[in-house]
Amino acid sequence: MGKVPVYKDNEIVARVEYNNNLDFWDGNNFTCGSTGNHKGLTKLRKTGDYVLIHGTQWQGHRDWAEIITPNEALQEILSSRNEELLEQSKFKGLKDLLDELDEEEEPDEEY
Repeated sequence: MGKVPVYKDNEIVARVEYNNNLDFWDGNNFTCGSTGNHKGLTKLRKTGDYVLIHGTQWQGHRDWAEIITPNEALQEILSSRNEELLEQSKFKGLKDLLDELDEEEEPDEEY
């Protein structure tokens, strides 16, 4: 698909390869929950920043990407229900964040 510009504070800071690994099957199409739009997630090698890719099928619109926080990256994965992404080595830090979230739960009392 090609390279997508990555923005931080309205400035292009990198370009990444397009992907839509946050899309899910809605019964008819792969989508991010919005018709004609797609999302992907990657990580910059040099800085370790997470990048949210916004793809579109709408004429006149362009694909773009933005730097997001690790917590925002984890939320995007959980919202898309593509938790298998957490098994990829580049997202190991997000798996650790999820483990911390899971530890927040109080254990059920046994009677």
